[in-house]
This record gives sequence, structure tokens and C-alpha cells, in this order.
Amino acid sequence: MKNIFLRLAHPARVVVFALTALGAFQASAVEMEGPNVLIQRIADRVIETVKTDPSLSAGNVAGLQRVVDMQIMQHVNFQRMTAATVGRSWRTATPAQRMALQTEFKTLLIRTYAGAVRQMKDRRVAVKPLRLLPDDARVIVRSEVVGGGQPIQLDYRLEKTPNGWLIYDINVLGLWLVETYRTQFSSVSGPDGDVEMLLNALKALNAANEATAG
Repeated sequence: MKNIFLRLAHPARVVVFALTALGAFQASAVEMEGPNVLIQRIADRVIETVKTDPSLSAGNVAGLQRVVDMQIMQHVNFQRMTAATVGRSWRTATPAQRMALQTEFKTLLIRTYAGAVRQMKDRRVAVKPLRLLPDDARVIVRSEVVGGGQPIQLDYRLEKTPNGWLIYDINVLGLWLVETYRTQFSSVSGPDGDVEMLLNALKALNAANEATAG
């Protein structure tokens, strides 16, 4: 089980800056804003929040949970992200198991975010220009985390929806979150995609992370 934890923890480090670059503003301001403009505004808002809130700067998990739930999740198609990450297990999971998978996956990402957020105090996200065609329904927004060391590649996959652009995958330093986690989750759930085995491993990892943080 310890080896499983180590395998699951590794991709969490890969996305350490990805969630830090997410935040939110009021939905009324979106109005199909360009995806690159959306990412820049989100990044600026959340980094400023982290800098001005001592508890967030210290990596307070409860505070970050509120930020994620109230501000970030509305800009992420998290069900799609979880389904793509879980892969075969998602197709056989019951509705209750799917909800549990989303909860545990989000907790894993938030715990990672809490451990890395203090590193963002002297950093910012620089979003690169995007050539967007009128019929584009899916795009990749490319950016870098700059300041305090070497730039960190940080890209987003977004899809156009009636409610605006939504993020469904993140790339850090050349590794896409969905693909990276899917490989790890598949090694845990086994050839049959055992949902309960994967859920139990995620719960155990999150419990271990909570105990370590405490």
C-alpha cells in the first residue's frame, strides 16, 4: 500500500502550480471572454488573494477548500476531468462511486495545492497570445509561471460551453494531468478497473496526507 501511495503522490507534484494559477471572478463578467484572457484574469486574482491572506500563504487547507469550491470549480469541468483520469473504472462506477471519486480526487489536488501555495508569493503567471478562430470549440492556452527561478510551463485545455470556457486538463512541464494520473490510477485499480480498490487507495492517501499535515 505504501508503494501505491508513492505512485499516486508523484503526479500530484507535477500539477503543484496548476491549481495555484486558478481563481475566479463574478460569472457576470465572463460573457464568453476569450480563454486566454480568462486564464490571465483568474491567475492574477488567485495569486493576489494568496499574497494578501496570511492563512492561504501558509497553506491552510480549509481556506483553500473554500477558495476552490466557491471560486475555482465553476471554471473547471471537473466531472469530465475525473472521468478521463479514472478511465475504465469510471464507466463501471455507480453514481455514488462517481461522486466519491470526484471528492477524493479533488481532495488530493487541494492537499497538493496547500503544500505548494506558499511558493507562489513571488511568482506570477504570464499567459501567451492565442489565435482563436470563431469556430474553435476546444483550445490550448499556454502560459508560464515566472519569477523566483526558472519559468515553469503551464498550459490548459479548455472547451467552449454555453456557460463560457471551462478547463478540463492541465499541463505542467510537458506532462498533462489527465494522462499522468490515468496511468497511476490504472496501476492501482488493476486490469478489471476495480472502483473500490481505487477509492480505498485514494482515501488512504488523503488520510495519510491529512495526518502528516496535522
